[in-house]
Amino acid sequence: MNVSRDLDVRNAYARDASGLELIPDAVARPTTIEEAVDLVRSAVADRTPITAAGAQTSTTAASIVDRGVLLSMAAMAKTLDVDPVSLVARVQPGVTVGALNAQLAEMGLRFAPDPTSEHDATIGGAIACNASGARSLRYGPTRAHVRSVHLINGSGQLVHLRRPQLEKNTVGFFAAQDPVDWIVGSEGTLGVIVEAELSLVPLPAHELGLALPFTGEHEALAFVAAARERGDAAPVQRPQCLEFFDESALAIARDAVGGSWMQSAKALVYLEQAFEADEETDAVLDRWLSLGEQFGVDAADIAVYADAAALRDARRFRHAVPAHMNERGSARRPHGGRKVSTDWAVPYRRLADALDSARRLADVHGVEQAVTYGHAGNGHPHQNFIANDADELRQINGVVDETIAMVLGMGGTVAAEHGLGKLKRHWLRVQLSPAQLDVMQAIKNALDPLGLFAPGNVL
Repeated sequence: MNVSRDLDVRNAYARDASGLELIPDAVARPTTIEEAVDLVRSAVADRTPITAAGAQTSTTAASIVDRGVLLSMAAMAKTLDVDPVSLVARVQPGVTVGALNAQLAEMGLRFAPDPTSEHDATIGGAIACNASGARSLRYGPTRAHVRSVHLINGSGQLVHLRRPQLEKNTVGFFAAQDPVDWIVGSEGTLGVIVEAELSLVPLPAHELGLALPFTGEHEALAFVAAARERGDAAPVQRPQCLEFFDESALAIARDAVGGSWMQSAKALVYLEQAFEADEETDAVLDRWLSLGEQFGVDAADIAVYADAAALRDARRFRHAVPAHMNERGSARRPHGGRKVSTDWAVPYRRLADALDSARRLADVHGVEQAVTYGHAGNGHPHQNFIANDADELRQINGVVDETIAMVLGMGGTVAAEHGLGKLKRHWLRVQLSPAQLDVMQAIKNALDPLGLFAPGNVL
């Protein structure tokens, strides 16, 4: 097994997408379950902290650490088995979501969760933070698609946790009935995932994307709310995603597309509609256009993405926004700044009010407005601020703290898909009650009695 204390190797694993840098004491890169088990057992014997990592795309510093061993699972990247009849895949944790879906597409299947960084994000990482993406509006986050996990616990034991297959069960507290749910979203604090069994879905027969330009942000968000409320019944079917771009985010996407694309728009909503059979799409398209017109959309300005190549083009302009903001944030790191990204969510009907309040808070503190985009259909935007230096970073963090207090007052959450990691763990006690925290600590003590896994994450 490759375990290194070489500084160059350690530096190579010291950064993720959070903008922080933490240099581990050592780096281990197992290629088999047996190697991973041996390493964890050795760490337990020596009381050495251990933090598992995949492709290190975490925005919350969950995949970096400055003490103990950084356990890179990237080399365990095999798809072990796919059962197209039972709709199940068995994979190692280092497989990326994008690579898995490329393989599954040849069988007419899909792993439904679609984190933005799907070509970098690993299955182990997706499980660790309960990742989601645009399609979570239809399919839900990763949690719903994990059938079982093989986990190395804090005693160095390899255990297999499987969801119960019962339709009815009254034994024990509900929180204890399905230990798979303990692992999904635990951010590496309960053990090391070395294998997972995933539920798959059939690929839709056809998918249609629409980019709808709006004259203002409120009109765009009112359209999103109407689409949600009418989505389960005629005249509009439930879409796969409802993605929002404010004026600043739209400008970045426009640069990626080029030309005068959506030139007169002040906000944009991108949606995708899936069709389970080769049915006629014109009628559904007409219904979406009709709903859009009720909120000021000019049908002549709508962009339609009607085939696989066009949908890939749409994904590129959508992903251009976080990529652009990541580049801007990285350029400010030498000056003490970075990108600050929020991950809060509110009930979707309250999103417009929440964004108005968030922007007022930025104005009050003299902070440049965030670039805002993301999963409006779930009430879940991403606000991306750029702190040019350490002083601006402190100001922005103050604005975000006040925004989070406002969001919680609206019945929201501080983190909807990226987890808490190290950057956001201080909000755990703001959102959860003492009783909930005690339950979390009890589970931690049961699976990691020495407290060695992922120090600094979440708890």
